[in-house]
Amino acid sequence: MPTVLLTWVNCSSVRWATRVQDIFTAGKLLALALIIIMGIVQIGKGEYYWLEPVNAFEPFQDYDVGLIALAFLQGSFAYGGWNFLNYVTEELVDPYVNLPRAIFISIPLVTFVYVFANIAYVTAMSPQELLASNAVAVTFGEKLLGVMAWIMPISVALSTFGGVNGSLFTSSRLFFAGAREGHLPSLLAMIHVKRCTPIPALLFTCLSTLLMLCTSDMYTLINYVGFINYLFYGVTVAGQIVLRIKQPNMHRPIKVCS
Repeated sequence: MPTVLLTWVNCSSVRWATRVQDIFTAGKLLALALIIIMGIVQIGKGEYYWLEPVNAFEPFQDYDVGLIALAFLQGSFAYGGWNFLNYVTEELVDPYVNLPRAIFISIPLVTFVYVFANIAYVTAMSPQELLASNAVAVTFGEKLLGVMAWIMPISVALSTFGGVNGSLFTSSRLFFAGAREGHLPSLLAMIHVKRCTPIPALLFTCLSTLLMLCTSDMYTLINYVGFINYLFYGVTVAGQIVLRIKQPNMHRPIKVCS
């Protein structure tokens, strides 16, 4: 239901979709700030057993290259939004300035927030409890917030809602651009004449999302999606290197090095 609702919002107005994203992103950051502050308080009380090096690096199972690779793959999923803004470059105001600026601000911010949020989690939960929890923030709130524990389930729901909206908004532009270049059916390159939204691409994104939700194993889905994503990230980066060597004088509106 939320996916269908957000698809309707994105089909109706770009402004509505961006307002939804702004509001829910702000709510997510406030919830994470609360978690970080609670973690700092816990450390101040001396609750940092699992942060001590002798305990933090204690292995719970034999080392395995495949499991380590999966850990990095699933961990990187949390940072997967770093490239999504590139999908909507055409809709940015002054993208040659604002796109690099947004990326330079967001990546350190997300890294800081996620690292310190995870540090906060281990001040109240053991690694075994983290692995057993279906929603770590909810379990964290139940342990520390008492009668206010209801804040965390609501925050998780709002965070998920905003994440789905962001994915719909950006991923639909990917299908739209592919269709415009002839890589996908031309129907997906159509835009509503009054609303100026790529409705066919949004509906295709919604349908694809609903099909992926047919699986009940979210970890398997994350593994598959993460593998495909990073496979194509690698191909894209390799393509940039090849172009840099073969066509060094090509016009590049956004430069990261001289």
